[in-house]
Amino acid sequence: MPFNYTLQEGVAIISWNLTSSPMNVLNDESVPAFGEALEKAYNDPEVKGIIITSSKPEFVAGADLKMILRNQGGDPAEMLKISVGLNQLFRKIETNGKPVVAAINGTALGGGLEICLACHYRVALDNPKTKLGLPEVKLGLLPGAGGTQRLPRMIGMQAALPLILEGKELSPKEALGMGIVDAVAATPEEMIEKAMAWIFANPKPIKPWDEVNKKTGKIQAKDNYKVPNGNVLSPVGMQTFTAGTAMMMDKSKGNYPATQHIMSCVYEGLLVNIDHGIVIEARHFVQVATSKEAGNLIRTLFLGLNEANKGASRPKNIPKTDVKKVGVLGAGMMGAGIAYVSALAGIEVVLKDVSTEAAEKGKDYARSILRKVMERGKMDTLKADGILSLIKTTADVTDLKGSDLIIEAVFENRELKAKVTKEAEPMLTDNAEGRLGVFGSNTSTLPITGLAKASARPENFIGIHFFSPVDKMMLVELIVGKETSDYAIAVAVDYTRKIRKTPIVVNDSRGFYTSRCFGTYTSEGMELLKDGVNPILIENAGKLAGMPVGPLAVTDEVALDLVYKISGQAVKDGVLSDTDTSYQIGKQFTEMGRLGKKAKAGFYDYPEPGQKHLWAGLSELFPIAKEQPNLEEVKTRLLYRQALETVRCYEEGVIRTKLDADLGSILAWGFPPYTGGTLSFVDFVGIEKFVTECDRLADTYGERFRPTQKLRETAALK
Repeated sequence: MPFNYTLQEGVAIISWNLTSSPMNVLNDESVPAFGEALEKAYNDPEVKGIIITSSKPEFVAGADLKMILRNQGGDPAEMLKISVGLNQLFRKIETNGKPVVAAINGTALGGGLEICLACHYRVALDNPKTKLGLPEVKLGLLPGAGGTQRLPRMIGMQAALPLILEGKELSPKEALGMGIVDAVAATPEEMIEKAMAWIFANPKPIKPWDEVNKKTGKIQAKDNYKVPNGNVLSPVGMQTFTAGTAMMMDKSKGNYPATQHIMSCVYEGLLVNIDHGIVIEARHFVQVATSKEAGNLIRTLFLGLNEANKGASRPKNIPKTDVKKVGVLGAGMMGAGIAYVSALAGIEVVLKDVSTEAAEKGKDYARSILRKVMERGKMDTLKADGILSLIKTTADVTDLKGSDLIIEAVFENRELKAKVTKEAEPMLTDNAEGRLGVFGSNTSTLPITGLAKASARPENFIGIHFFSPVDKMMLVELIVGKETSDYAIAVAVDYTRKIRKTPIVVNDSRGFYTSRCFGTYTSEGMELLKDGVNPILIENAGKLAGMPVGPLAVTDEVALDLVYKISGQAVKDGVLSDTDTSYQIGKQFTEMGRLGKKAKAGFYDYPEPGQKHLWAGLSELFPIAKEQPNLEEVKTRLLYRQALETVRCYEEGVIRTKLDADLGSILAWGFPPYTGGTLSFVDFVGIEKFVTECDRLADTYGERFRPTQKLRETAALK
C-alpha cells in the first residue's frame, strides 16, 4: 500500500509510503490511493481531524514527470485531466468540513507543497536539509494543483510571485517567516503533537478565501476575497504586475512560456474566486505542459541529468571504485578548485606545487570559500576546519604516494604536462585487485592520446576536464584516449559522482567536445563583427537567443591571447587556415595588448570604477555596415553554428551519446536550456527546417554552415 492509515485519539494519520518509487511522488498509483485514504477519513464519523505526513525521510517530492511526457503530443484533454484531478482532490481537503493538517517531516516540492497549501494548517520539522518550494518553472512548467492560486492568497502577490517565477526553495524556518508554514517542530514527536493540538483547538476550520453557505451549511468559495497587501487592481497590484512583467521578460527573454503563463495565472486567477482561479490555472498548465520547451527541459535537465548523475556513461563491467586519496598537481585557480571540491566530499587531498608557499596560496582558495559559507551561517567552524585538514600542501612529490587518482592541473603546455606526469605517476597506489591508480589530465584542448605518451600506463590515463570556477560549475568532461581502459573511465566517473558533479564521457579529439563546440559561439561572434554587424546587435542577439552572455563578452572572459594561442597551434598543425577569422582577430588584438577582461581591454573596456562597455575603437577596425541583419538572423547564425558543430562531433564519434551532448552544452557553456541542448535543438526546430536553414546560411555566409551528408539523409527520411 502506498499509504499507512492509522487512528490516534480520533485523528486519522495518513502517511505517504510509496513503495514503487524511491521517493513519494504524485503518480497514477499514489493519487487515487491518496483520494481513497482521504475519503475514508472524511466519511468516518469517529474521525475528528486528519494529519497528512510521510513515513519516508521526505514528505512528497512532487509529480512524476513521466506523466507529463507521456501526454505530450497527445490530446490536451488528457493533460487537463491531470491538473483537474489533483485540483478536485486538493480542493476537497479545504472544504470537507474536518480540520486537515500537513505534518511536513521532510522536503515538499511542487505538488508536495501544493498538498500542504491545501491543508488548513502546516507544521514542519525543523530540518536544515528540508526544502519547501514550487520549482516547476525550472522545468518549463507551472504549479498545476492550485499553487499559483493558494500561495498569493496566503502571503500576497509580491511575496509569492518571486517564489513561483524563480522556483526558490526555502528551509522550514524561512517558510515560517514568510507565513507559508504555521509552526516548526524540533522532533517528529513534537510535530505530531502540534498537529493534534491544532486539530482539537480548531474543529471547524475555514480557509480565509472560503465561507459557509448560510442555506446549505457547506463550505464554498468566497467572492471578493481581499488578497494580503493588495488585490490585483490595487495600486500595489498594478505596480507588482507592471514591474514584475518587465523583470520576468528581462530574465526569460521570452524563451520560456511558463513564466508568462504564471504571471497570467496569478493576475487572472486573483480577479475571481478560488474555484474559478483553479480552472484558470488548469488551462494555463495544459498550455505549458504540452509545450516543446517543457518537454526539452524535463527530458534533459531532469530525467537526463538524473540518469547522468547515476553514472549512465560508466562502463557496466567494472566493479564500483572509491577514490580515497587524490593528488592535485598545480595550485593555480583550477588546481585549487579541484582540491577544494575533493576535500568537501571527504577525500584526502595532496595539493602540490613548485613550493609549499605556492601550494598554500591554492589552499587559501578553500579557506576563502569556507569563510563565506560560515558567514552565511551554513557551516560551523569545526566542520570547516575538518575540510581544510584534508588538504595537505607540499612541494615534495613523494607526498603523493598512495594516491588513488592524480590530476594534473598545470599550464596548457605539452612538455610541462609530460614532465609532471613522469614525475608523479609512480606515486599512484595499487588497489586491492592489483591495478594501479589512475592519472588524469585537466586539459581543455590538448589531445589526451598525445599526452598519454608520457605515461608508463596509458591505459590508466584519462582526461578530466573541469570548468571554471570549479566549485560552481557542475559538469566534468571525461576524455577517453585511444588506450584508455574501461577501468580508468569507471574510476573517473565514480570520482566525479563522489564530488557531486555530473560526468559526461567523450572520445579524444582536438578541443574534445565542449571546447570545440563552445568555440563556434565565440568564433561566429567574430565572424559577425567582421561582416560589419553592429556589436551591440551581436551581443543582444546572443543573450536574447538564451545564451548567458554575448559572444564578444565571453571571448573577453576566455582571453583573446588564448584564442590566438589555440588557433595558432591549429594553424601550425595544419588543421586551420591562417585566414581563419578567430586566428586573425586573436592575433590582431593580442598584438594590440587588448587581451580581454584580464587586461581590462578587449572587445570591451573595463573602467574602474564603472561598468564595462563595448570598446569605441571596434567601429574603426570593423566598420558597421549600412544595412544590418535583423535580430532573428543573428540569433540563427549563433545557435545553428553551435548545433551543427555538435552534429559533426556526434557523427565523428567524439560524443558517445545524445544525452552527453545535450547536458554538456547546457552545463558547460550555457547553450539555451529551453532547446534541450545542442543536439535536441535540431529536433526543436525540426530536422528538415534545420538542414534547409543550414544550406541557406552556407550559401550566404560560408561553408562552415553546410550540413553533413548524413544529416541530409536523415532529414530526407522524415
